[in-house]
Amino acid sequence: MKSWAEVYIPPIYSAITFPQLNLYNTATQSKEKLPKKNLYQMYVCGITPYDATHLGHAATYITFDLINRYLRATGAQVDFVQNVTDIDDPLFERAKRDNVDWSQLATSQIELFRGDMVDLHIIPPKDYIGVVEAIPMIIESISKIEKSAPTYVVDSDLYFQVHSDSDFGKRSHLSDAQMFEIFAQRGGDPSRIGKRDPLDALLWLNQRDGEPGWDSPFGKGRPGWHIECSAIAMHYLDDGLDKQYSIDIQGGGSDLIFPHHEMSAAQSKAISGKEFARSYVHSGMIGLDGEKMSKSKGNLLFVSKMVNEGTNPMAIRLALIASHYASDRMWTSLLLEDAQELLERMTIALSREEVAPTKPVIEKIVRALSDNLDTPTALEAISLWCDETLKGSKGGEAGELSRAIDTLLGIAI
Repeated sequence: MKSWAEVYIPPIYSAITFPQLNLYNTATQSKEKLPKKNLYQMYVCGITPYDATHLGHAATYITFDLINRYLRATGAQVDFVQNVTDIDDPLFERAKRDNVDWSQLATSQIELFRGDMVDLHIIPPKDYIGVVEAIPMIIESISKIEKSAPTYVVDSDLYFQVHSDSDFGKRSHLSDAQMFEIFAQRGGDPSRIGKRDPLDALLWLNQRDGEPGWDSPFGKGRPGWHIECSAIAMHYLDDGLDKQYSIDIQGGGSDLIFPHHEMSAAQSKAISGKEFARSYVHSGMIGLDGEKMSKSKGNLLFVSKMVNEGTNPMAIRLALIASHYASDRMWTSLLLEDAQELLERMTIALSREEVAPTKPVIEKIVRALSDNLDTPTALEAISLWCDETLKGSKGGEAGELSRAIDTLLGIAI
């Protein structure tokens, strides 16, 4: 599957020193410095293409774009892979509701998503992989799991015994009772009769009437949700050089901590014998005017609609990084207005021939981002610089700061 257009990343001031990136690791519940490496491998879970791209999606992918940008700015290479869950129950349900072919719905939403990512200046993944095209590698991964871990069949559907992973539950820090409840809410089947453990993960679903199916050693059908990401990440990222971890960063929204990332990690460990990710990083949820933003409430805000109505996508990006990435936060009209006002001040200040000193503010931005992507502090430094510039302070180079803001924060002015 094709990715989206490359994003230009300007060179940054060479005299700037970049501290090691410190990120909050959900699995250890602490901030940890990523080791200095020439190559980082990052996997970020993608959309199910039936309602792209709402502000929750945008916030998540901006978060991992910031990580990507920072690591690249240090001189490292980042192999970034993202999937598209273009086979899934919600996709089939939406297609049936709208009386359209599920594959056509997926194609249209994926194309919309690509455009939104370009508008938001998200660096495209090295590999952008749909589940449909990944079926052979998923089948291969399931076969490896069958050889290394216990699996079993319930009414022709194949399951993986999650507790065969001695670390199961340690990444999400939930009790079995909590996991049971969340699993039921997020697409799982803990109450299914015949399962050995309510939390066991579906590997392969026998073909249902009216749904697509692919031939496999496990019967004709389609993969379960969690094995899709395990297989794609392992195929495209695990080069076997690291004996302890398959990849450096597993990313997504906090709603994926359980069951998706816990189960994907357990399955990946069964395939490789290693812990899946060095760091599990999660972005917070976006609400709207005091309420949870969700499909069921019908209160999703879509990037493409906002842009079509005249909102500058850089203002959207700026508003979404005004609060810390890991926090659950509310989207309001005031938040967008504040972002638009700051964007305008930045534009005016950066257009001046004489500006306040710029190296110190670039250093503040870098230090803030190195500390678990502290974007509020970075934006505060930029705002104060705008104040000083508009008051007549001199000694800086506007282009130097403009390039740094573009390179590190993805805000192109």
